[in-house]
This record gives sequence, C-alpha cells and structure tokens, in this order.
Amino acid sequence: MNTYTHHSPRPYTLSDFDFELPPELIAQHPAPERSSSRLLDGSGGKPVDRIFRDLPMLLQPGDLMVFNDTQVMNARLFGEKPTGGKVELLIERVLGGNQVVAHMRVSKKPEIGTTITLVAAPGYTDHPSATLLGRWPDAQGTLFRLVLSNDAGDNPYTLMARHGHVPLPPYITHTDSVEDAQRYQTVFAKHPGAVAAPTAALHFDDALLAQIDALGVQRAHVTLHVGAGTFQPVKTENLAEHQMHSEWFEVPVATQQAIADCRARGGRVVAVGTTTVRTLESWAACATTPGPNVADAPLVPVSGDTRIFITPGFDFQMVDALITNFHLPKSSLMMLVSAFAGYEPIRALYAHAIREKYRFFSYGDAMWLVRQAKE
Repeated sequence: MNTYTHHSPRPYTLSDFDFELPPELIAQHPAPERSSSRLLDGSGGKPVDRIFRDLPMLLQPGDLMVFNDTQVMNARLFGEKPTGGKVELLIERVLGGNQVVAHMRVSKKPEIGTTITLVAAPGYTDHPSATLLGRWPDAQGTLFRLVLSNDAGDNPYTLMARHGHVPLPPYITHTDSVEDAQRYQTVFAKHPGAVAAPTAALHFDDALLAQIDALGVQRAHVTLHVGAGTFQPVKTENLAEHQMHSEWFEVPVATQQAIADCRARGGRVVAVGTTTVRTLESWAACATTPGPNVADAPLVPVSGDTRIFITPGFDFQMVDALITNFHLPKSSLMMLVSAFAGYEPIRALYAHAIREKYRFFSYGDAMWLVRQAKE
C-alpha cells in the first residue's frame, strides 16, 4: 500500500475549498490556437497575466518537463436495452477478454446477462453490443463490468474509436464535435485509456514544444489514465473521510533516469498538469528510497493503481513547479494545488482570475505555480 506524508498546518475542511464562479467563465470551447490561451503566473508575490506561449520565459535550461501521454478514448457509448430503454455507457477502464469497466446511465439497471445494443456510427454495419456481467468493486459503488463485442471481433479500443463519442466533461454543454475530437486530446497522446484529458497539456502545440527544446529544457513522459472521478466533488466535510477514485499509472525507467539527471544538474522538475503530479508523487511513495533522494532508488518500471489524495500539508518529493488549469470548487484538485502553492496564495490567484475573466476548467486558461517552502 502506498503511504503519503502530510503535516497539515491546520485542519482544513471541504468548505475551505469552495468559491463562487460566474457560469460564463466556464469555457465551452478551446482557444482558437492551443498556445493562445492565457497563463496566470503565480510564482511571484503578485499575479502576472501572460499568454501561454510566453511559457519559455519562465523555464530555465536544465529544467525537466514531465507530461502525461495518456490518450482520451471515445469512451461514451449509447445503446438500448431489449425492452427499448435507453442506456449511456462511459467506459472507465479496459480489461482483458474484451471486458470493460463502465459507468451506466439508465432508468432501471438491466439484469446480469442482458445484452445492450449499441448505436453504430454512420457508415458502419458491425452491430456493436455490450453484455452486462455484474458490478465492479469500486469505492463509490457506481461501476459495472461488461463485455463489448461486434461482428468484426474488434477489441474495445477499436470499437470505441468507431462508435464512441468524445467524453466531454459534464460542465461542457454541447454535443461532441469534430473540433472536440481534435482539441480534447494532446498533440503527444500515445496510450489510450483516459476518459478525461490531462488538460494542462492541451495548451502545447508542436511549435511551442520545439521552442522549449531549443531552450535546453528536457522532456519526459509518464502515463496516468484519467478517470471520470476527476470531475466529482469531494462530498465529506471531513477530508479524512473522502475515498479517492482509483487510476492506473506508469513511470517508465527513462523518465526515472531523466529525473535523476535533472536533480544531479540542479534543474527543476516541472509537472505539466495535476495528473503528472499525482503520478510522480505516487511513484515517490512506491520507491525504495524515500524523501528527496527518491531519484537515487533502483530504476525499475513502476506501474499500478493509485488513490493518492493530496491536501495541504502534503510532503511533496518530486515536483518543483506546476502548470495547471483552473479547477472545480470543492474538488480534490483544488486541494492539490492549494497544497502545492499554498492555500492563501491559491485563493488570491483564483480571485484575480475571476476578476480578470480568465476561462475556467478543461478548455480554459492555465496557471504557472512553484512549490511553496515547507512550513
């Protein structure tokens, strides 16, 4: 079991992470160009308004940027029970044997063994379906195990690619489009398995990445398959009672070595997105050597499930700077960024962002944060 060290300066509660957000600030579409979004620089004593393509001026030669290379699946599938009742599936995870774990939206849960006829995309005649096998054991008790199949014998990834829809977040109100298929995906997405994008990385385009490379900043990748739980608010006022959703992650040996090299040359580890933070800190908890020398631990592939829940007082071991979007009130990610940059500084930055009409959430603008000193 992973262990995570917290030294909370005071007992924070759920209400501490609430704030009022004008609905018009929730971005419904991406910026015209990936790197044309705004970037709120929170690294100094006061907020500085920038454009995302200004990011290189905040980086230093020798820094290491770590990206999450997960790929968003077309994880939303629509179907019909034999009785005619409508069903919506959101595939959370792909298992072996064409089995999947999914959320199910339906008026009345079908019996085990029921086959749901899935809606085929225009131009396809392969008759996709999903057969319910039972419940999947998860903390929230909301997941089901099913088998996906079609006449072509495709695996779930291929079936979703053909017939699925982009799983846009619940606060984006339009039906997924061709634009979403392209923009709700990073330019370096590689490993399918996510139902939500690592949104801080959506701001990077090939030109900006080339500029960063030319600066002498190194790049590395981890994988964390973002689950639908990332959009769920924490519901318990006592944060210690919250049960975090589980997500699969991997830290390759090449990335472990890149971090060790970065530490040796005195560079900073810059996490692109909270998913990267959660991955690296989960790895740190798994490593043989704890503390700041974790990068000296034996370099072996690390993968598995994490339920890491980062709140103020968390003892960060791996990450020095963070690029992140603006997060939902009362969310675990609000708690993570408050732990990273400080509770009061984050409150002030969010108040500034609202006054200056920054765009919030997945298609919104970004922040640059540096880790606060330990209290």
